Amino acid sequence: MVKKALVEEDAVVETAETAPKVEEVPKKTVKKKKEFMVSDLKPTEIEELVADLGNQGMNASQIGVILRDQHNVPKVKLATGKTISDILSNRSLSPEIPEDLLALIRRVVALDRHLQVNKKDFSAKRGFQLTVSKIRRLVAYYHEKKRLPADWRYSIEKARLLVK
Repeated sequence: MVKKALVEEDAVVETAETAPKVEEVPKKTVKKKKEFMVSDLKPTEIEELVADLGNQGMNASQIGVILRDQHNVPKVKLATGKTISDILSNRSLSPEIPEDLLALIRRVVALDRHLQVNKKDFSAKRGFQLTVSKIRRLVAYYHEKKRLPADWRYSIEKARLLVK
């Protein structure tokens, strides 16, 4: 393949053989930010909706799904500048035990019931131990962040009572 170049006075003509070799670098694809459909609701109206749903006993993730699906609010933080958890805690509606910790506690109680019936299920026992370890680490984190009372401790008996 021969490159064509315009020849002017005192100009050097480059051909494919004489042109310096240049490695072609693949172009980077630039990810575009997704454009969100913004709801017609004002930030104060969104906060009121969050508070109403919180009063109905829903947790933060359930509230987020309802706002996204039924009210066209893709991200509460973009619309209001606050997270759903922040809005709930400002109105004293946040649960005593954080949502992720409660989910792990439910899993441990189910595994404990399973292990009482199936004593030889060692893989379930390992899963139980790993989950209890996650709970203990998460409790330590929430103690540091002061989202749990300082005297709150995990025990399987307390977990059984929380799940019932």
